[in-house]
Amino acid sequence: MSASSQSQPQSQPKPLLPPLPQLGAGEAFPDVNIQHALSHELPGLIAVGGRLDVATLKRAYSHGIFPWFSEGQPILWWSTDPRMVLRVADFKVQPSFKKTLKKFTSGFNGALDCEVRFDTAFEQVINACSTYKREGQRGTWIVPQMVDAYIALHKAGFAHSVETWVNGELVGGLYCVNMGSAVFGESMFSHATDASKIALAALVCFCRANGVEMVDCQQNTAHLASLGAKEIPRDAFVAQVKQCIDLPSPVWTFEPQLWQNLL
Repeated sequence: MSASSQSQPQSQPKPLLPPLPQLGAGEAFPDVNIQHALSHELPGLIAVGGRLDVATLKRAYSHGIFPWFSEGQPILWWSTDPRMVLRVADFKVQPSFKKTLKKFTSGFNGALDCEVRFDTAFEQVINACSTYKREGQRGTWIVPQMVDAYIALHKAGFAHSVETWVNGELVGGLYCVNMGSAVFGESMFSHATDASKIALAALVCFCRANGVEMVDCQQNTAHLASLGAKEIPRDAFVAQVKQCIDLPSPVWTFEPQLWQNLL
């Protein structure tokens, strides 16, 4: 029998993955450890649809889940594995940035009015984050639907802004979600050198002073890694969130003496 007439080995078909769960209004999220989240072409994507109301967002964050989608897409829910987190005890302050912080906290020797504020301009911060141009990123995931949802979450007391002000101008900042003693970082922007990093440093000081051990960073970036953030298994992250979620939340105010936790 010639080689050409022999039957050729056939490649094994890829196993069929279950369809992504379609969330209805108020419906519970699937277990983040389901096989779909581990083997899907987009690892960490666990569900589609649902709503972005306060109750749904609270339920999502309490299970280590967050929304992330672009204009024209349905609401997509993620729980990445591994998870990037910043343990506030591990925050790295390089010597050059420490000099910047000292200048900022002194108002550049009294020449400028520099301060960090919490929650005085949440809408400005999230809108600045949504339009901020990031290297290698096309468009934004902070679409108008997300902006409205997190403004509602802020008004309900679960989303906060950390703001860097110089001479009465908002020059940088970030916003985050807080439930119990769990803090979930969302996005940041900077219109002046190191302004967003100053906001993050202020958040670290605040967390250290209030017994918050880590800030969720969601996904790995070289910038976050340079500041001390590291990846941990999703199971460990979700377990820590569950331990923290029912603890008392800190009072979101920033006082200048909190800088002593870092400088």
